[in-house]
Amino acid sequence: MLRKIEHLGIAVKSIDQSLKVFEALLGTTCYKIERVESEAVQTAFLMIGESKIELLEASNPDSAIGKFLEKKGQGIHHIAFDVENIFSEIERLKNEGFELIHVSPKDGADNKIIAFLHPKSTEGVLVELCQEKS
Repeated sequence: MLRKIEHLGIAVKSIDQSLKVFEALLGTTCYKIERVESEAVQTAFLMIGESKIELLEASNPDSAIGKFLEKKGQGIHHIAFDVENIFSEIERLKNEGFELIHVSPKDGADNKIIAFLHPKSTEGVLVELCQEKS
């Protein structure tokens, strides 16, 4: 079951530059910067209430974020939902007819395991499922 919005992922050209904007906007500071080698991305996280903003900067222009920035420019990349059991949620959504990008969870940033649903099956929105690592 989807429990809450875990974070909004925002693709940016420069985390350093964008952090200044979002820290001022949200009135808070970044609590974590992390590189995810498997996705060729650097991330920065900010808390806002119970949710987070994740800034994503490509470390390789051929990465998913690099291609997104090239095609669409900076902006909202995905919405992530917190789930209690990512394995059962993947199975439930597959049975509901959603197209999955990841049929098995993988390591993500901020101590999470993650899986993405294809935007073709979610009205054009890239959806991420997140579960806290045990």
